[in-house]
Amino acid sequence: MARNRKNHSAAALFVPALKASLLCLVIGGFGVGYVWQQDQLLELGRQKKGRELRLEEYRQQNKILRDQLAQAYTPRELDARARKLNLGLAMPQPDQILRLMESAPSPTPVAAHQAGAQLAVQWAPTAPAR
Repeated sequence: MARNRKNHSAAALFVPALKASLLCLVIGGFGVGYVWQQDQLLELGRQKKGRELRLEEYRQQNKILRDQLAQAYTPRELDARARKLNLGLAMPQPDQILRLMESAPSPTPVAAHQAGAQLAVQWAPTAPAR
C-alpha cells in the first residue's frame, strides 16, 4: 500500500538535505585547501629565489673582500704600511736569521720522543750575554 506524504516526517526530508550540504562543504573545503597549498608553494618558491639571489650577492662580496685581504697581506703592502706608520721595521740582518733543519720522521714513537728531546737540547736558546 502506498504511503501518503502526510505520513512522512520532517526529519526524513531534512536528512538528504543535510547530507548534500555536508558533501558540498567537504568538497569546498578540499578546494580551498588545495588553493591555499598552491599559494603557499608559490610563496615559498619566491622566498627561495630571493634567498638564492642574496646568497650569490654575499658570495660576490666575500670574493671581493677576500681579494682585498690578500692584497693587503702582500709583502709590498705590508712594507708600505710599516713605513706609513713609522714602525721602524727593516729587513733582518743575515746573522739574525736562524735556520732550523728538520730530521726525517722516526719509525717508532719512542725513537721520535728521543729525537725530539735531542733536538730540544741541540736548539735550546742560550742566555744573552750582558
